[in-house]
This record gives sequence, structure tokens and C-alpha cells, in this order.
Amino acid sequence: MKKTVAFMLALLLAALYLPGFAARGEGVEVSAPAAVLMEAGTGRVLFEKNAHEVRPCASITKVMTLCLTFDALESGQLSLSDQLSASAHAASMGGSDIWLKEGELMSVDDLIKATVIMSANDAAVVLAENVAGSEEAFVARMNERAGELGMEETVFKNCNGLDEEGHVTSAYDVALMSRELIRHEKITDYTLTWIDYVRDGATQLVNTNKLIRSYKGITGLKTGTTSQAGSCITATAERNGLRLIAVVLGAGSTDDRFKDAAALLDYGFGGWSVTVPESPQLPDVPVKGGMEETVGAVAGESPEILMESAAMGEIEESVSINPDIKAPVKKGDVIGRITYSAGGETVAQVDITAAGDVEKISFSSAFTYLLHSFLGL
Repeated sequence: MKKTVAFMLALLLAALYLPGFAARGEGVEVSAPAAVLMEAGTGRVLFEKNAHEVRPCASITKVMTLCLTFDALESGQLSLSDQLSASAHAASMGGSDIWLKEGELMSVDDLIKATVIMSANDAAVVLAENVAGSEEAFVARMNERAGELGMEETVFKNCNGLDEEGHVTSAYDVALMSRELIRHEKITDYTLTWIDYVRDGATQLVNTNKLIRSYKGITGLKTGTTSQAGSCITATAERNGLRLIAVVLGAGSTDDRFKDAAALLDYGFGGWSVTVPESPQLPDVPVKGGMEETVGAVAGESPEILMESAAMGEIEESVSINPDIKAPVKKGDVIGRITYSAGGETVAQVDITAAGDVEKISFSSAFTYLLHSFLGL
């Protein structure tokens, strides 16, 4: 019976922290047809409006293009100083671009600048072709990564977001890939740049995300506009350790998308808080039938605890250690748990693990131990 109750409680807690769980968001007015607000650390959804509705997202597509580009940089496949040549295909892109000519060389750094700041479609294709060999192969990787991230409503047909039949996603999926991109901390070197230049200063880039000049704590991320997608944005911001991702799809105008994104971020920062409790000091834990009488205990990484600010009170912790630990014990074995609660509700749990190995006592191990003790070894 106790196991059943514990299991049901665990399911309930998991449901509360699943990314799809949403607060009602009273007082938030969003004019766009689809939107979501996600807390980046936990992936918890704080507000949603048609969050899983399948829609085009224009140049928000480039968030995934940048994810794969930064993966290539981190793996050493690319470096920022590499000079890449524009193919005829890349040079043929329409819409927002930096007018690359076939055969023109540009550094990876400048291509990322153009992709992020000016949303250049041609620059995005050059990056894609050099990461995967062709845009087609790169798009296959984009869809593969989307599956890995749980983006169930997304199908990519190109790497830059130009309108194409069947090229769709959802506000929730955009939040997922935005969460992945901001794991690459260097992205903010580009997303927070208002004006920059390429071609030795000959071409000026002006950031399409006007929030970086007006919203406190903004860190990025990407805008997009096409006739089919409308005005879109994924906006990221951080204040007091709370990191938020606001996604707006299909707004009626650029002003509306910025207004909607700011409203979502205001709701998040005004109503939610995150804290990281300190790990408690843990004593050594008794072990039965082992060559050592005790084993050290190590607490897992302290959790980020997200709560509504109005409900935020003192967080209490309780430590529970298995009273019947028997050898052998392996380093990393779970031997207990720390439970964090607030207002009588469990808000997080962290495993306690063994800090080392404890061998089970046996005649041979005991004899070896006594021999070593006798000889002073």
C-alpha cells in the first residue's frame, strides 16, 4: 500500500514539472494566435495559448540551424575563423540576406553574425552546406535533432525559414529548440549585438530584435516574418536567476510580436521565482557486512526550484538515509534522498549516493586486511 501511494505521489509530482504543465496566466493578454512562456532551467511551461498548434515560423527556423552550427564549433568541425565559400544555391536565396555572390568567402563568425543579427537566409545556407555537405543533408539533421528534443509538431523543409509547404512547427517546439540553443553561452555575443559589420565594414547589420534595446534582462533570441507565418519571435531573458523563453507565432505586426513577448516575460518575472538550496552536510553512513564500517555520502546537484512568487516561502529539507545498507556498495549507489518542500508540498528531490566502494567481508578479504594491518602495510 505504501509503495502504491508513493508511486502515485511521484506521478503527481512529475506531472507538475512536465514541460507541458501550464499555469493559467491570469491577466496576460496575447494578441497572437499562438504563444508559450517556458522557464528555461526546468522546461516548465508557465503560460500557453495554442502552444501545440502547427504553424509556420519563418526565420525562427534559424534557431535550429544555429544549434547545429554551434555543435559543429564545439566538436571542432568548424572554427570561427574558417573562411567558407558561398555556393550558387546559397547565393540564390531571396528574402532577408546579405547579397552573397557565388564563390564569395566569409568567415564562420561573420556568417553567424549575419544569420543572427540580420536573419540572412543566404548566410544560413552557407553554414548549413558546410556543416552537412548540402542543405538537404543539413535539413535531415535538423529534423533528427528535433526528434531528439521532443519537438513532435515540427517538420523542417529548409534551414532558413522561407515559406515552403509542410515547413511547420509549434510555439512549444520553438521553446524547446530555443532552450537548446541558449545552452551555448556564446550565442549571446551575437543576439545582444545591436549593430555590427561584415565585409571589412562595408555591410552593416542591424538586429531585428528590438527588445534588446528596450527590455530589461533580455538575452535574445530570434525574430521571423513571412507572409504565411506572420510576425514571430522567440525572446529570452534572465533576471535574478530566472531564465525565461517567450515564443509568439503569427502576430499581426512586428509591434504586436514585441508587445506580446514583453507581456509574457513581464508575467513570468512578476509571478515566478527560482531558488537553488544549499546542499546539506552529510555524515558517513553505516554499512553492514563490509570491510569498512561506513561509507561517505554525497548529495546530487542542488535543484533549481521554480515556484510562484506569491507561494514562495521558506524551503525545508529532509534527509532520508537507507537504514539497512549492506555490502558490497559501489560508488554512485543510491543510498538515500533529500526532499525539499514548501508549504507542505514536495517541490524537488535529490538522490544521495555512496562516495566510494565498500567490499563485502569474506575470509580472504578479512585475512588480507589482518595481514596488512600486522605488517603495517
